[in-house]
Amino acid sequence: MNRLNAATRTAVISCLLEGCSIRATVRMTGVSKKTVMRLLGEAGTVCARYQDELFRNLSTRRVQVDELWGFNYCKRKNVTPEIAAKVPGAGDIWLWVAIDADSKLVLSYRLGDRGAGTAYEFMQDVAARLRHRIQLTSDGHRVYLDAVESAFGMDIDYAMLQKVYGEDPQPEKRYSPAKILSTQLEVIKGDPDPKHISTSYVERQNWTVRTNMRRYTRLSNGFSRKLENHEAAVALNYFAYNFIKIHRTLRVTPAMAAKVTDRLFDVSDIVALLEASEGKKAA
Repeated sequence: MNRLNAATRTAVISCLLEGCSIRATVRMTGVSKKTVMRLLGEAGTVCARYQDELFRNLSTRRVQVDELWGFNYCKRKNVTPEIAAKVPGAGDIWLWVAIDADSKLVLSYRLGDRGAGTAYEFMQDVAARLRHRIQLTSDGHRVYLDAVESAFGMDIDYAMLQKVYGEDPQPEKRYSPAKILSTQLEVIKGDPDPKHISTSYVERQNWTVRTNMRRYTRLSNGFSRKLENHEAAVALNYFAYNFIKIHRTLRVTPAMAAKVTDRLFDVSDIVALLEASEGKKAA
């Protein structure tokens, strides 16, 4: 089977990481849509595996977690029995994210619903990657309570930050965010430092996702039609966020700030990982 050369693969992945749609990537690179989709899946798989293996025994001390809404194929309200049977994973899908508040490394993420089962899996994964006792801040989503208890027991300083929203006295515009009236702090376990009870960094990271990842751009037709493509795009973009893109404040990548690597990666490194994976399979 003919395969794209490294330069073409680098060009295709670069387009995807710049927020280009699949069709725009096809037009700019001359690579067929089917091939672009296959490359997305393969690159996403190796990026997910690389991060999963590398992000272990981290020296993180402060973690913020949050959930980000998206959808696959169509929104939940539009899922019919026929669609559900034809498209596995169709409907709403939530992206759970854990960020190191100091290095800004996204050390764990998980796709699923917004229920207790996904929360449990997510927090178990977060706990498995950490070396020290941490201070954790989440929003007021109550499924975190049992999930954090199961993952950390008493060995954590944990607080919830609950935002209180109000109604705008003026007629609301469609998609306008509700006004935040106040925030409420609730210490759940341990002795968290009040100065660091915050979800600001993870919420800012959510904005980065919606800006850079085509599938999370609001009011667009860039959503995924297959769950596998959605998962691959998320893995690929988090690799770029952690290893390739320099954080404007830190002046290094989050992975460098977290000391999981000592160098700046680029897109060619993704291609090198992909070729190394193919070499192992061939052997």
